[in-house]
Amino acid sequence: MKKKSVLLTAFILIFLCATDHTWAQESFQVIDTARVAAIREKPEWIIVDTRLNDAFNGWKLDGVVRGGHIQGAVDFSANWLKTDHKNLTAELQDILTTKKITPEKHIVLYDANGQDAEKVAGFLQTQGFSKLYLYDVKQWAEDAGLPMEKYVNYQYIVPAIIVKEILDGKQPESFADSAQIKIIEASWGEEKTSYSKGHIPSSFHINTDRIEPPTTSKPVMWMLADQQTLTTFALDFGFTKNDTVIVTSEEPLAAFRVATVLQYIGVKDVRVLNGGILAWTMAGYQLETNRHDPISVTDFGGPIPGNPDVIDTMEETKAGLLSPESFTLVDNRTWQEHIGQSSGYSYHKRKGRIPGAVFGYAGKTDAYAMDYYRNPDKTMRNADAFLALWQQQGIDTTKHLSFMCGSGWRAAEVYYYATVYGLADIGIYSDGWIGWSNNASNPIITGVPQK
Repeated sequence: MKKKSVLLTAFILIFLCATDHTWAQESFQVIDTARVAAIREKPEWIIVDTRLNDAFNGWKLDGVVRGGHIQGAVDFSANWLKTDHKNLTAELQDILTTKKITPEKHIVLYDANGQDAEKVAGFLQTQGFSKLYLYDVKQWAEDAGLPMEKYVNYQYIVPAIIVKEILDGKQPESFADSAQIKIIEASWGEEKTSYSKGHIPSSFHINTDRIEPPTTSKPVMWMLADQQTLTTFALDFGFTKNDTVIVTSEEPLAAFRVATVLQYIGVKDVRVLNGGILAWTMAGYQLETNRHDPISVTDFGGPIPGNPDVIDTMEETKAGLLSPESFTLVDNRTWQEHIGQSSGYSYHKRKGRIPGAVFGYAGKTDAYAMDYYRNPDKTMRNADAFLALWQQQGIDTTKHLSFMCGSGWRAAEVYYYATVYGLADIGIYSDGWIGWSNNASNPIITGVPQK
């Protein structure tokens, strides 16, 4: 099995490095808009968006006049083929199965740059697919009568090319009202831990300890700072309520944590680089090592927190748990953490879950994994995928959903993706499992939930 995986990975790399696309163009049939429209709802056909997931989400990239994807299409980005995962082949095969992209079906692969669909088609050939067709989605987008879908708040997670346009002095879509755009790099620890090794040009560093300072008591916890500390943080780093902020990070969890806290503080427009710094380097852009300092301010321009509904306090969470008809506490930890086999953290030993919390998935391995919410290139997974998982768990999106994890990082990423999709009645129980279980008076349960 390992030998097969190595050979297949090598084939993918050789295929992607090829510069002559003539063979691919001759091998796959190009179909027109009329035929795509005719087969769109036929069960023996499946339409696959092979572009960057940012385009699938709603961004108008590569000259497409309407953002989003063909209604009913699934995604399998050519960008995933370039990721450097030791288990990439198995991961891609699992994605194909999950999305019901199977060899017996006719597969329409579309892009807007004339390259992505061919790359995915080449990969699918290695997997035994033969009924492959190519299509230029620009043609579909130009006909306003043909249905396309995009996420309500797609703009909250930003593609690398849009960040590059901003740095080049351009004004990309959805930034027309952004007078002041700040790009920041978020990570735990001092600059030497990641920032000084390379960051998005012009960005300045934020150590997450500034928004969740470690406690002096044992065990050490990193909990959301109080109002005064957050006010000092905002002023020190020059944030005002009218800013537009793009948060980047080597590990997207840190970016989402800082982004949600900035939202909570009251910054009006906070976005995250979709896929983190990996998205920037995969796009072919260079990192810089020159450091940049924020310019402090003396007035935020409004009260802090300016958007308190982002965070659900422990008191609000306890009250919500008493009203399950309108409230769901979604546990975004691993299954092992949820049933009490693992605490998830080396510095916190208590195991279990909050009574009434519903398992909402996160990663498969540890407290820093987000497999169920990310694509291979660390971008946001198709919302249909995690909504289906929620449905299996009985999570009703018409209720108030309060996302929690250990201390807010994983929950912040899920919260952002839910916002991108369009859910509004949501929040983050920021104290999470660590805050809850550190209080001896709070009830804890373990074991597999009984249905």
